[in-house]
Amino acid sequence: MAPNAPSAGGGHSYHDADGNATPHRASEPGSGPIVGIVGAGAVGTALGVAISRAGWRVGAVASRDPGRRERFVALVPGVRAFAEPAAILDEVELAILTVPDDAIPAVAGSMRLYSGQALIHTSGLLGREVLTAAMGAGCYIGAFHPLVSFTSDVERSVAGLRGATIALESDPQILGMLADMAELIGGVPVRLPEGTKAAYHAAAVLASGGLVALLDAVVKLGAAAGMDEHGAVAVYGRLMEQTLANARAIGVDAALTGPVARGDVGTLEAHIEALRLLAPGVVDLYAAASLIETDIAVERGSLAPDAAERVRRALAKDV
Repeated sequence: MAPNAPSAGGGHSYHDADGNATPHRASEPGSGPIVGIVGAGAVGTALGVAISRAGWRVGAVASRDPGRRERFVALVPGVRAFAEPAAILDEVELAILTVPDDAIPAVAGSMRLYSGQALIHTSGLLGREVLTAAMGAGCYIGAFHPLVSFTSDVERSVAGLRGATIALESDPQILGMLADMAELIGGVPVRLPEGTKAAYHAAAVLASGGLVALLDAVVKLGAAAGMDEHGAVAVYGRLMEQTLANARAIGVDAALTGPVARGDVGTLEAHIEALRLLAPGVVDLYAAASLIETDIAVERGSLAPDAAERVRRALAKDV
């Protein structure tokens, strides 16, 4: 007889294959699973707070940093704190690894799940298979990635979970539970097709870190025009917001405007000349973005192939 699988929202039955109670703590019938967090950094703390506030019990946290443990305990009522990851397994039914990606295999290897327990990680890149070292008979593994820019500001991070996409990958027995947890904290669960996680995560990196890199370039150019960082973000941030609104309303391709879309080679050459003088570190980014814009303009039919070729030649000549 196979062990019973956890199922959020219903009665949880955590027993081994012979029907015996497992050594770890179990939730009351009709309640969510008892959750444990491994890693009390920005992601782990925000998730612990969000899950606890939403009504599931967070029973344990593990972190080797005493200061982070103390902060987590202060924010999440009733949690027990441990230094080592494996120590939480006697306290929880669902363990969530929120450690850096490179540490996940080693941390998972230091843990051994009881029958009926589940272990998931929050990496946007890695698949569930990285957790197999922790598995025993009747255990379940998965991945739960909130598409959120987590910071040290816990309240801002918790608020960011509301409406956020949460990418799921898991054994089928716990997929419903993970979807329930995503909705519980205000997110929108999305199941990723097999083999697509690296592309999904790369897009997320461009949308977050890539945007910061773009903002940094904008701030540098704003400084050349006499603006401080606050002023540059205020001025150009509004334009970025308008462009995003246009993309949402009419599509990405249709939202493209500017000299590339018009085939205005003279303007491009003037821009690059100014960049070389005032902000040379921005030249490569400007040129790379302009080449992508050229492809978009050709694909949507607003830039003729001969005009696109003139744009490409100008960019190749000046960069």
